[in-house]
Amino acid sequence: MSGLALIWAANVKGLKPATKIVLIQLADFHNKGTGQCNPSAQRLADECEMGRATLFRHLTTLEECGLVTRHARGDNDGGRGSNQYELHLDITLGPSARPKSEGGGPAGAASQNEMGGNVSKKRGKSPNGETGAVSNRDRNLTTEPKKEPLPRKCEEEEAERILEAYPADRLRGKAACIVQIEKAMNEGISPEDLQQAVKAYAIESAGYTRSKVCFSDNWFKSGRWRTYVEGIAKSRVQLKAKEAEMLVGLANWVTGKHALCRHITPGQIDALLAAELVTQEQIQAAGLRS
Repeated sequence: MSGLALIWAANVKGLKPATKIVLIQLADFHNKGTGQCNPSAQRLADECEMGRATLFRHLTTLEECGLVTRHARGDNDGGRGSNQYELHLDITLGPSARPKSEGGGPAGAASQNEMGGNVSKKRGKSPNGETGAVSNRDRNLTTEPKKEPLPRKCEEEEAERILEAYPADRLRGKAACIVQIEKAMNEGISPEDLQQAVKAYAIESAGYTRSKVCFSDNWFKSGRWRTYVEGIAKSRVQLKAKEAEMLVGLANWVTGKHALCRHITPGQIDALLAAELVTQEQIQAAGLRS
């Protein structure tokens, strides 16, 4: 994990919450020493709590913004290995920027920096020593198969569990609700996020007059759950960003041998070392470990 990469990802503006989660999770896999970032697609999807098809859509958005480049890698048996992701830490997407499919270079090269000015994307070298964007051939290689859907029975059980969280006196059209919930899960929305979205609406609507609480079939059909799922994703991004900022603050305490170092827990010390924000020698010099 690279603390610098996490801070960079947390400060990127203009991305949708789910896309930013993917960027932050990639930054969490970034090795500051080697520059490598090569989680498997399944591991990255699991960490982001989304389906692989959804993950690849967000990765494409990050590439179009010029923030990330994917490189295909082979394994020792001549097959395919996990992709390597190149994070362009010199790029910050501004709040008004949007992914570009045409113009501005292969990956929407123009973006905005912290001061609001335009920055041209500086291409680094790829793992094989070449420069420039990923070729069409590499893009084809990095297109991975969709995650296999859950068996029908499992999907229906998950959908029923999610529906149970809806206000009981406003349940209507169970079969229609199940269909809409399964459709959302097939789009890559995690059952946990859907259930949390339903619970959030149930809590929010608890004080409403019952006539103002939407019937469940209309609520799912109209996609009102999306607002809550996006809110959950945004909260997850904010939490990750706060954790990264906290680690930077703790690292400053350690390097400055601040008196408050005594409040740093063993778990936080491990996180600082894993993020390579401090060294073992600096930890010892601060009196935290003998």
